[in-house]
Amino acid sequence: MIYTVTFNPSLDYIVSVNDFQLGLTNRTDSELLLPGGKGINVSTVLGNLGIESTALGFVAGFTGDEVVRRLKKLGVQSGFIRIEEGLTRINVKLRSVEGTEINGQGPVIGKEKVQQLMAQLDRLGDGDVLFLSGSIPPSMPDDAYQKIMEQLRGRKIQIVVDATKELLLNVLPYRPFLIKPNNHELGEIFKADLKSREEVVPYGKKLREMGAQNVLVSMAGEGAVLIAANGEVYDAPAPKGTLVNGVGAGDSMVAGFMAGWLEKQDYEYAFHLGVAAGSASAFSDHLATAEEIQRVYAQVAGKG
Repeated sequence: MIYTVTFNPSLDYIVSVNDFQLGLTNRTDSELLLPGGKGINVSTVLGNLGIESTALGFVAGFTGDEVVRRLKKLGVQSGFIRIEEGLTRINVKLRSVEGTEINGQGPVIGKEKVQQLMAQLDRLGDGDVLFLSGSIPPSMPDDAYQKIMEQLRGRKIQIVVDATKELLLNVLPYRPFLIKPNNHELGEIFKADLKSREEVVPYGKKLREMGAQNVLVSMAGEGAVLIAANGEVYDAPAPKGTLVNGVGAGDSMVAGFMAGWLEKQDYEYAFHLGVAAGSASAFSDHLATAEEIQRVYAQVAGKG
């Protein structure tokens, strides 16, 4: 079974406002309400590719109920733990002003709720896949990823970690199956300015030496690089298309990669499907559908 963890999910209220003016009343030209959070994005794209998963994490209040309702409508199973106080956050994303968003705080997550999640994860066993994605809320211990991986150590579980800097570095000794920094995050770790695919390779290899089995580096318009567990390095330029919405592209990439790996256990195929999924989401108003991913895949694999 495949599981994704989203500690602090959200309802994403995505709007566009033509001629947005600061300090004045503005009216939306388009509105979209979606369940959000990196793990939820992964579950959504997996579902679009026909792969079942169970989304884990914490929800609270009527907004949490709506997240669960919308996930069910998308065909994603929900194992979210309910928190009695507070609300699942609402994130407002303004498409008309690039990069402008206001993210809510989310509920306080107590120790007993964290223990409930750990008990859920303790039921995972050989052959399962677990995605750990995103930041850790301030109310949770900042070593949560490490504790999860320590608890699951020794089991044949493929763990994917999509996190930044210390969160990522601290899990490397536990040998995650896949990590996915972007080139800026990779450069931040090693204090280097990495702009080309060639430049990221030696630093990706360093992360493999530090424990990661596979290192997938996303580079937006420069494409992507995979330093794989079989010793091979794969790279691909960015597919041609118009950037519409970069939110969720990285989550789509790891979902596509794992979907490809589970299907064929072939690194090149998994890499190409990952690049296609990430790009297809970036070219769309929403997270990519299977049809959109396959169209981009034909280009990435040189078949289009």
